[in-house]
Amino acid sequence: MLTRLRVSGFKNLVDVDVRFGPFTCIAGANGVGKSNLLDAIGFLSALADNTLMDAALSVRDEGGRSGNVRSLFHHVGSDFIAEMTFEAEMLVPDKALDDLGQEASATSTLLKYEVSLRYRLDANAPSLGALEITKEQLSHITLGEARKHLLFPHSTSWRKPALKSRRFTPFFISTDDSGLIRVHQDGGSSGRARTLVASNLPRTALSAANAAESPTATVARREIQSWRLLQLEPSSLRRSDNFTAPFKLATDGAHLPATLYHLARSGGDGAANGKVSAQTEARVYANVANTLSELIDDVHSVRVDRDERRELLTLYVTGKDGTSHAARALSDGTLRFLALAVLALDPHETGVISLEEPENGIHPARIPAMIRLLENLSANVREPVGSENPLRQVIINTHSPAVVLQVTDESLLMADLIDNVRDGKRFKSLTFRCLPGTWREKAGGTPVIARGKLLDYLNPVEPCVNGDSSNADDTAETPSKPRRVIDRSDLQQFFPFDEPRD
Repeated sequence: MLTRLRVSGFKNLVDVDVRFGPFTCIAGANGVGKSNLLDAIGFLSALADNTLMDAALSVRDEGGRSGNVRSLFHHVGSDFIAEMTFEAEMLVPDKALDDLGQEASATSTLLKYEVSLRYRLDANAPSLGALEITKEQLSHITLGEARKHLLFPHSTSWRKPALKSRRFTPFFISTDDSGLIRVHQDGGSSGRARTLVASNLPRTALSAANAAESPTATVARREIQSWRLLQLEPSSLRRSDNFTAPFKLATDGAHLPATLYHLARSGGDGAANGKVSAQTEARVYANVANTLSELIDDVHSVRVDRDERRELLTLYVTGKDGTSHAARALSDGTLRFLALAVLALDPHETGVISLEEPENGIHPARIPAMIRLLENLSANVREPVGSENPLRQVIINTHSPAVVLQVTDESLLMADLIDNVRDGKRFKSLTFRCLPGTWREKAGGTPVIARGKLLDYLNPVEPCVNGDSSNADDTAETPSKPRRVIDRSDLQQFFPFDEPRD
């Protein structure tokens, strides 16, 4: 779970400091760059799994994919900043498996990871450039400091079982002034720290952690790897799966039938053993159907059909009239609801789940139900962490006032552009504001959104000022000027925020 992220020098993020709760909604107008925060999270995730170059090339630019790693650095005109820095505070599980399947047990579960990257020319790829690590550190946050870092409202029964700290030296990974990175062993060995030259590394030290030498770094790596941006594509959600397909939902929504089939065959605990009864399997399908029926009226059951002849798994939804519809015939909104319902059922789906504009393809009347589903997908911080309440976090961004009206005020962040100056040059950078009286304001450091600006966002339609059109006869066949829906006198009382704004 990502609890705090500081970023500077990445795209239009300059000195950004954001605190996260289990569910966060980032709202703002199109074009302000709110997606850049999700890209920063995705970049950190890619750095924990790939080389520096592959991670950089996985990040979207304005054209979709980055063709030059320098484009990731903040710039004003042709003047690029020299370095970008990231600092992530996170609460991690106490155990994870490394690349060889060996179990790693963390000595601390509240951690801070820092990495700084510099651009350099590369003779082998002059059109792309290259990245160089200038700093990488992984440190622990003590139990005594925990309450100062976990600032969102939560219960003691959730916090205490989730926290673990047996670290007596501050760093698991450190960087000294000479540019040497040291990976300190915490796996019970008394061996010396492994020393690496930062400027020569093709990937982060964290991305090479293993359970034998660096169990806590391994757990941190797995946590950061699990941070992913879901871009649920209806074309991917509609596909059937073959028997050998992965049973983890892909970022585009692929493998939905295989994921649900595996969960049903494992009884919902994610550990298939072939001994699950038909009743248990049916219960898993019923759970998904019940969740879906809260969002869509005409749902009786959900199932995955196993076609032995073609070796295909196909997802079906049956309506109340008994008619079954394959996934390829379902609406975009229904498919997205299905994917989220399956994610909520998977105990191994942990970490950060980010979604951009989840309201796309959803009928406005269904938005409240969608928000409830997303909130339920995130960890319940009033109950102990466990298989039924994993460390799972949801971050969404939106430009829809209808979504903002439905989320809790504690979970809302408004993205806003502010004027900034560097080296005498003016530019716009992104900041995030909270509502007054919420935990972020009380914690300090997060600016508050102005009431007038929020009302303008929630109610962007200006009142009609064209003569007496507001009093025009609603039955008039030929009005002098085309009339908007908001200008109808029989609907005026239903539109909000008609009081003067400050």
